[in-house]
Amino acid sequence: MTDRTEGTVFRKYDIRGVFPLDLHRDLVTRLGMALGNVAGNTVAVGRDCRDSGGEMMKWLASGISSAGCRVIDLGVQTTPMTYFAAHTLGPDVTVMITGSHNPPEYNGFKIMRNLRTLHGEAIQDLRRMMEELDPSGPCPAEPHTERVSVRESYMRRLLGEFSLGRSLKVVVDAGNGTGGDPSVEILRRLGCRVVPIHCGMDGSFPNHHPDPTVEANLVELRDAVIGEGADIGIAFDGDADRLGVIDARGEVVWGDRILIVLARALLADNPGATVISEVKASRLFFREVEKAGGKPFMSPTGHSLIKEAMLEQDALLAGEMSGHIFFRDRYFGYDDALYAALRLLEIIAGSDMPLHGYLQDLPEVFSTPEIREDCEDGLKFKLVDRVVKMLQQDGYDVNTTDGARISFPDGWGLVRASNTQPVLVLRFEAGTPSGLSDYERTTRKYIAESRRIMNV
Repeated sequence: MTDRTEGTVFRKYDIRGVFPLDLHRDLVTRLGMALGNVAGNTVAVGRDCRDSGGEMMKWLASGISSAGCRVIDLGVQTTPMTYFAAHTLGPDVTVMITGSHNPPEYNGFKIMRNLRTLHGEAIQDLRRMMEELDPSGPCPAEPHTERVSVRESYMRRLLGEFSLGRSLKVVVDAGNGTGGDPSVEILRRLGCRVVPIHCGMDGSFPNHHPDPTVEANLVELRDAVIGEGADIGIAFDGDADRLGVIDARGEVVWGDRILIVLARALLADNPGATVISEVKASRLFFREVEKAGGKPFMSPTGHSLIKEAMLEQDALLAGEMSGHIFFRDRYFGYDDALYAALRLLEIIAGSDMPLHGYLQDLPEVFSTPEIREDCEDGLKFKLVDRVVKMLQQDGYDVNTTDGARISFPDGWGLVRASNTQPVLVLRFEAGTPSGLSDYERTTRKYIAESRRIMNV
């Protein structure tokens, strides 16, 4: 395997790359062989609607079958449906073939062994195992797979839990990913008046990238919410494990604020519970969880890492700025954007108050969106390490849970290396616009000086 593959495909909490440059037949077949060896009996595989998914499924199944393992083909579906299959069908290993929120040329693999998501060293162990395997051996060209759909059982599970107090008008933008069809059906069956946008599956994502963390991707949703006089707009990423929200005024409700609304409701019924967010979250989140009688916990960013933290901290709820939201209260503890949306609608439908009313008591803070700046995969972590050392040498209070979260007198700044893209991630928050500018300027000064010292 090439340095490119090793450095860019086997990431901290999933396997991801460009098809077929990175994710070629040899690599995917080897991965299937390794997973078959790990599983020993049964591997269940779902996939999103990207054009490359069918071919990658055949290559993966071929490798799994060559290891003498049974392959369950879950078909095209959301990542939460694949997680649901792991919990209800009980395979040894569960795989989701997905590029998530990335452009259509990307694809990848999210892997569970039993009910634990593989990440970190476990993914590197797979890579090392693959290096010792020979894909030129007897692999069936058309492997036998058993087709099993969990769609109806998943739908029944959600419909059986929720009963909304009043009919809400909901605009749904699925970004042509896999979340459109199930969400529209469930919302309508729960009595919502649904306005669908880009809810037909198209793996080329012709309208916009299926990434609800980018405000430009929410413009049509915002306009439709205002034009339709809707109560709320919800958006999904390509595999429907990330949630984006637009309130009735047409304003974006970012992940940490969604989590505040959800946490307050949860803590009313579960006083003292632990609620987790990550290093990009507003300081308001951590304060509001404490005020509501809960225990806030700061985790590194990443869906696999947060799921592990939930188990370690016995947390009932967790969420990221990216819109991954995880419920262990009444649910299985994985990130399911549709389930999280239903919990949010349940709150809104329980009163006459609009969504923004649940946040109007928060003090005003000023923050940047998540800022992503190009930085080579081979340099990004070293650069952040250099920034941390320089800040600490100059006496700054730096939380190194994940990168550098710098405490300032009236806010904070963040610089961290992305685990999924060749970028640095920055975010800033302050009590005033001038403070916001000052904190960003200070942090960027340290980044620039680190680049100068490293000559990059």
